[in-house]
Amino acid sequence: MSQAAPADRSVSRLVDDGLLTGEAVALDVRPASAVMRGGGTAIDVFATLVVIGGVLWLASSFSLDEAAVRAVAVTGLVVCLVVVPTAVETASRGRSLGKLVMGLRVVRDDGGAIGFRHAFIRALTGVLEIYLTLGGLAVVVGFLNPSSKRLGDLLAGTHAQVERVPRFEPQSFGVPTQLAGWAVTADVGRLPDPLERRIAAFFRNAPHLEPPRRAAIAASLAAEAAPFVSSVPDAPAELFIAAIAALRRERDLTALSLEDRRMADLAPVLTARPNGFPER
Repeated sequence: MSQAAPADRSVSRLVDDGLLTGEAVALDVRPASAVMRGGGTAIDVFATLVVIGGVLWLASSFSLDEAAVRAVAVTGLVVCLVVVPTAVETASRGRSLGKLVMGLRVVRDDGGAIGFRHAFIRALTGVLEIYLTLGGLAVVVGFLNPSSKRLGDLLAGTHAQVERVPRFEPQSFGVPTQLAGWAVTADVGRLPDPLERRIAAFFRNAPHLEPPRRAAIAASLAAEAAPFVSSVPDAPAELFIAAIAALRRERDLTALSLEDRRMADLAPVLTARPNGFPER
């Protein structure tokens, strides 16, 4: 008889493009794509090469013998390629110059902040897969991995996630005037959550769609929403789903307001102490 895996594992898994912790809690984060990671890495590499060039120029400006120049060069390479990236990612909790520009952050696979060990493994491995192979190994591994992890992430148990997301702009509109009379007597039931999200996404992206594509998507959504509406009006599909969205928002708001009033009325009873119960 096979035994089920323990539920309290500390290592999480990436499931269906989402992050699932060891406690089976799904985190709503988006792993960075290989292209975004490549852009951040290119910025970091350029900054590192500039620093290395400055160190070598300073070393050559002093009257040092060949052995001293080599020692300074080796020390500068170790500091710039391993020590500095490790210190920066540890102090900034997973960020570097390139990641700051691209809006990324490196985190553990369970969603927590990385520490010294993770940053050191990533920096040490980066010498091989980024500098010694001119980024070829990192590109191959990143494109083959579903979460765009490079070899250093696989060894350290980390991944890069997108932290800079577009500002949310709520779509607020009322019932279209053409359907105001219909809305008075219309019976609109609760729509399935996936359908509600698709309708909201449609109105958010509608200005960017071509007219034929916009009309086709609106007709598809109207056909899916029609079974939940009594007395389907003879109106364009986009106006129909706009009226449905507005009515559901207004009625949900009314229900929530009524629930808040009822809870406010019950608050004295729910928070009161029994008669004779001592104050402690």
